[in-house]
Amino acid sequence: MKNSARITARLTTLVAAALLVSNTTSSAQTQKLVPVKLQLKWFPQAQFAGFFVAQQKGYYKAEGLDVTLLPIGDQSPIQTVATGAADFGTTWITDLLTARQQGIGVVHIAQLFQKSGYTLVALKSSGLAKPEDFKGKRVGVWPSGNEYPAVALLKKYGLTTSLDSTVSNPSVQAVTYPFDPSIVFPDKVDLVSAMTYNELDQIMGLGYSMDKLSVFRASDYGINLLEDLMFTSQKVLDDKNFRGSGMSGRDVAARLVRASLKGWNYAVKNQPEAVQTVLLQCGNTCKGSGTRANAAGHQTWQMTEVSKLYSAGPTLKNMAGYLDPVTYKANVTLLKSLGILKADPAAGAVDYSVWEAATGKKAMK
Repeated sequence: MKNSARITARLTTLVAAALLVSNTTSSAQTQKLVPVKLQLKWFPQAQFAGFFVAQQKGYYKAEGLDVTLLPIGDQSPIQTVATGAADFGTTWITDLLTARQQGIGVVHIAQLFQKSGYTLVALKSSGLAKPEDFKGKRVGVWPSGNEYPAVALLKKYGLTTSLDSTVSNPSVQAVTYPFDPSIVFPDKVDLVSAMTYNELDQIMGLGYSMDKLSVFRASDYGINLLEDLMFTSQKVLDDKNFRGSGMSGRDVAARLVRASLKGWNYAVKNQPEAVQTVLLQCGNTCKGSGTRANAAGHQTWQMTEVSKLYSAGPTLKNMAGYLDPVTYKANVTLLKSLGILKADPAAGAVDYSVWEAATGKKAMK
């Protein structure tokens, strides 16, 4: 009995020691997670499903990162990253390249959406059938660098806008509005900016079914300006000891991209589950408009549409997150021809080495 008691006591001591080591190790691992702030381009919604899935599934933690996803609304993520309020961000390529032109040291590190989802929407009863018909019309555009696709489309067809202060008698009146189409459409504008995955569904919720709408997809007119991408600052990439973690900023960037792509790949393949993950993150911005003001319904629509933008181009060749050099060059050429860019961006505007480190694949520059 005494031996049995000793054995029991010994086992109890060993178990307690093992638990202490386990808890200490777990605590140490938690302490080692590197805090990272990722600035999203808008409020939480399925547009960012891959990031929320990566967070929920523990993909970031598996890479040693403690990622905070920051909403922003109608401001540009460029400023929060450039000022250091965030370490990484998502934005559109025109926004990034025009920022580079202004001397802001931001760097493209991964391309998520491989196809533009930007459209201009009009009532079919307006009789507008092609971009040339937009002359003399009012066009609803968004602020903070989000107006560039509309400007590019209009300029391609020889139309000037009131956004250009050097033009005294513009052929199109631009009406800037804060993203909710119900504020301006159809009473205050003839055409309104709408992403396929968001505002288009909201417009239908206002009582205008697709058969009542004329949808002008920018990509159909050669304006395929790439949208959601991941970027950071050159300062972060050059940091040899990111937040005192012992990791370089470049290593942190690669880990973030790797986990994010894993999250996106999972979200696209498991859309209903991804929608549920998104719904846990968002509030009223998850809802559509009017008759379609249902969070689950609107986010399901959005998840379906963003998956189309993600699952295109390089993604179909097992190269998700890759910025196709041909598409990039075409974007630059278009922006230069329209006067939005004055010259080719410096080579440092895009850093393929982060994507290569994240994926183990070779960029074809």
